[in-house]
Amino acid sequence: MTDEAAPTADRAQRRGREARRAARAERGGLAAPFITRNLPLVEVLSREGLELIEANADLLLEEIGIEFRGHARALTLLKDAGCDVRGERVRFPKGLARALCASAPARYTQHARNPARAVEIGGKATVFAPVYGSPFVHDLDRGRRYGTIEDFRNFVKLAYLNPFMHHSGGTVCEPVDLPVNKRHLDMVAAHLTLSDKPIMGSVTHPERARDTVAMLDIVFGRDFVRANTVCTSLINANSPLVWDAAMLGAAEAYAEANQACVVTPFILSGAMSPVTVAGTLTQVLAEVLAGVAFTQLVRPGAPVVFGTFVSTLSMQSGAPTFGTPEAALAIFGAGQLARRMNLPFRTGGSLTASKLPDAQAAYESAQTLLPTLQAGANFVLHAAGWLEGGLASSYEKFMMDCDQLGMMQKLAAGIDLSENGQAFEAFREVGPGGHFLGCAHTQANFEAAFFRSALADNNSVEQWEAEGRRDMAQRANAAWKAELARYEAPPLDPGVEAALAEFVARKKASMPDATH
Repeated sequence: MTDEAAPTADRAQRRGREARRAARAERGGLAAPFITRNLPLVEVLSREGLELIEANADLLLEEIGIEFRGHARALTLLKDAGCDVRGERVRFPKGLARALCASAPARYTQHARNPARAVEIGGKATVFAPVYGSPFVHDLDRGRRYGTIEDFRNFVKLAYLNPFMHHSGGTVCEPVDLPVNKRHLDMVAAHLTLSDKPIMGSVTHPERARDTVAMLDIVFGRDFVRANTVCTSLINANSPLVWDAAMLGAAEAYAEANQACVVTPFILSGAMSPVTVAGTLTQVLAEVLAGVAFTQLVRPGAPVVFGTFVSTLSMQSGAPTFGTPEAALAIFGAGQLARRMNLPFRTGGSLTASKLPDAQAAYESAQTLLPTLQAGANFVLHAAGWLEGGLASSYEKFMMDCDQLGMMQKLAAGIDLSENGQAFEAFREVGPGGHFLGCAHTQANFEAAFFRSALADNNSVEQWEAEGRRDMAQRANAAWKAELARYEAPPLDPGVEAALAEFVARKKASMPDATH
């Protein structure tokens, strides 16, 4: 190497050391708390197409309306705001719902117990959260079974440990070994004690939402909670065109406390919406407009997310299908509609109808996850662990999906056009006819140059056979066990932990066990 080239190599080595430090930090669970996307968005609807769907949604709200069931205050607020309320059917004059939604913020910060884990919801940020709501769990050792609180805590730990999972989530599996009316206390406590990432709250009953807020007050302080967002919770429409009392009551409790609601129509096209993408998007927009309007009447400025869960249905069997092109088109279109409302956007995940973490699971999840990123989703539920159409939370698939989330993090960063990214020093050193494997630039960057899967096997067939001929699911099985073995709880003030435990014990003692 010439004297002139020596400083160049030194600079490359310094940058390489910085890149290796960043890679080690990611593997140690200290990655960026959320993704900042540097990729262009995929948009499938023209301005005229968007305006057509918006006009149809206005017409749907005005002519047919939305039912707000079992919630007298919602009906009163909406009537006072100018809606036509007849019984529980609410019709919105043209433009009113959108006007009511205008007070919702375009983005917000969700604070975490660990301030370094706070996430931005909106703009160019993407936040990954785990599977949600599954009554069953699955692993290769014991197969499919009902979830328990032990399983729930395990998934919270796995989400905490993984650097590409930005959020602790909510009902990562349903702990059916606990009474229905009390299990939310143990679930929220697990998120607050076993992880220091942001969390979701209980929504199955208004009182359970209020319990969540009370527990957040213990951890963060009541004044901080009322002035900041520390919880983002899922509020599902009862599609088609119904908001029910449980969801409205939970949304009310969170909005009153300045906590975020993900207002989400849950739709299987062909059963809960028309079979066409345009018809489905019209319904999605109408249901979101109505739900968001309610939260803003409860508390103007309460943070809210434009949510959509859209999949398709087998016209032969009636079973839900995932990873379909129609679902991808709906994801892209909904993202455009959310941006025109100037709201954060939730959609997608790693979805599959497969019963095992197999090739079908991988293909369908990839066909959902990539459109999720390309559509500009800000908050992504079911990012890891979803199996069997959401009926099961899978340990192995959780690890496989998190591997893909790491790839999405790398992809979303876009192309590095810095001096190091341009790599001209490598051209100068290698010249015509050489190779880049041993040059200074490659040596400085090799550790962080390419995403390195923790689960994929790229070795020779001889080495693979010598190591037991394991497929990816088997490697993932070993990986989640190794992760749980190394888990250590993040520090929590003993007084706060004791106060949480006392609250949970007191609430449980105040009511008999119930099954609903």
